[in-house]
Amino acid sequence: MQRRQGRVNAGLLLLLYQISQVGLQNIPAVTLGVLALNIFLFLNPVGPLPEVCISVNEGFYRKNWQRLLLSPVHHADDWHLYYNMISMLWKGIMLEKKLKSIWFAYIIAVFSVLIGVVYMLLEFMLVKILDDPLYGMNCAVGFSGVLFALKVLNNHYNPGRVSSVLGLQIPSKYACWVELVAIHLISPGTSFAGHLAGILVGLMYTMGPLKKIMKACAGI
Repeated sequence: MQRRQGRVNAGLLLLLYQISQVGLQNIPAVTLGVLALNIFLFLNPVGPLPEVCISVNEGFYRKNWQRLLLSPVHHADDWHLYYNMISMLWKGIMLEKKLKSIWFAYIIAVFSVLIGVVYMLLEFMLVKILDDPLYGMNCAVGFSGVLFALKVLNNHYNPGRVSSVLGLQIPSKYACWVELVAIHLISPGTSFAGHLAGILVGLMYTMGPLKKIMKACAGI
């Protein structure tokens, strides 16, 4: 899980170029802040990836709860950062304008922590069901879980659209599930449980009680 050192961060350079092409003035404040935070922590990480990633062993058994905050905003390498932040750029532009900045920031904060909790629950279930302690050691980093949750929200607020997944035209309401499987097949090293946790949290917001709970906590 260590970053590769001593090379040009082409993914980071391409990300900065594409952000410049969109224009900072065209990116809503919270979305821009999320991009800036992830880029800053890629260049200045809080610690080595094994010290910021989230797992059952680290988060639950060793009580390193700070990893719920740190793991989403650290990335394994520049291309991991690039793909996640390009996705965040477009989802953020669409959703932040619709939901307004304060509520969107609230969603990002809650989702970031809650997805880590759901991820640990999923891995804990695998430990117990399969009787395999290795699942408790699976340590995840990256913003992709939050992005899967935001994709659920985006599909919810823009129903009836069609998404292209690997060249296939998929109804948007099913696209996140197809992407979940496709990404795992193409890149087996990705966190299936982390992505699934994002989808489940997104559904908890759009179809479950999470939105009402968040409004109640916010005094709305």
